[in-house]
Amino acid sequence: MQLDELRGRTAVVTGAGSGIGESAARHAASLGMNVVLADVATERLDAVAADLRSRGSAVLAVPTDVRDVAAVDALADAAYAEFGEVAVLLNNAGLESLGVTWEVPADEWRRVIDVNLLGVFHGVRSFVPRMGADPRRSHLVNTCSVGGIAITPRMTAYAASKHGVQALTESLYLECAEVFPQITVSVFSPGQVATRIFEDAPTHEVTAADTVFWREQIREGMTPDVAATLLFDGIARDEFWILTHPESFERLAAKRARVLGEQLRPDALFDGRN
Repeated sequence: MQLDELRGRTAVVTGAGSGIGESAARHAASLGMNVVLADVATERLDAVAADLRSRGSAVLAVPTDVRDVAAVDALADAAYAEFGEVAVLLNNAGLESLGVTWEVPADEWRRVIDVNLLGVFHGVRSFVPRMGADPRRSHLVNTCSVGGIAITPRMTAYAASKHGVQALTESLYLECAEVFPQITVSVFSPGQVATRIFEDAPTHEVTAADTVFWREQIREGMTPDVAATLLFDGIARDEFWILTHPESFERLAAKRARVLGEQLRPDALFDGRN
C-alpha cells in the first residue's frame, strides 16, 4: 500500500499516548490520515489529541483499556461512527515486566499478558470483520518485539506475551490471505527504542541491577519517531516483517533457529545479549 493511498483514510493506534504509538499516530497524521487515538492514560491521550488538532489533523481520542473486550468493541464502534472506515490498525499497546519468573506477582503477570497478547486479540476480533467487509485495501500491524523470537530470562512475562503475539500474527496472516485478501498483515518487531515502557511497567521489587541495565538499554535506543518512520515504510512495502534493527533481529533469529533445529539447551548459545 503506497503511502499516498493513505491520505484521507483512517488509522487506529492503541498505546497512542506515548512512545512508538504516539509517534506512529503523529506520522499517520502527517500523511493526511484521520487518526483514532486509544490509550488507558487519558491525560497523555488528550494532550496528543489536542496537539494534533492544533496542527489541523482530524483526530478522535478514545480512552481504552485493551484488556477489556467491550472497550475495544467501543473503540471500533467510535472509529467507524466518526470516519466510516479503517485503513491502518496498529495494535501497539504494551507493557514490560522485570524479575525472576517465580518472583513476579500473579496479578502483574496477568496484566502483562492481558495487555500485550489479549489486547492484540481484542483488536483483531473487533476490527478485522469490519475491515474485511470493505473491499478497499487495508493494513493491520501487531507490535511484537525482537523479544518475540528471543530467549529472555528475567523478562519472562513480556517474552511469553510477545512470543504469543508472533504466533498469533503469523496465523492471522494466513487466515486473512484466505478470507480477506485485501487486508495485509504485518508484525512490527522493534529492538531498542527510547520509550517510557519501563516507567509504565507494573511495579514490584526487583534488583537495582536489572532495573538500571534495562532502562539504560532503552534510553540508548533509537527515537520513537525513527521507529514510526520505519513502520510506515514497511507498510508501504507490504512487508510482513517490519524491523527497526535488522542486524539484531537476524542475530537473534539465527540463534533461535539453531536452538530449535539442533534441539540445544537454552543456555547453549545464550550470551546475555538476547
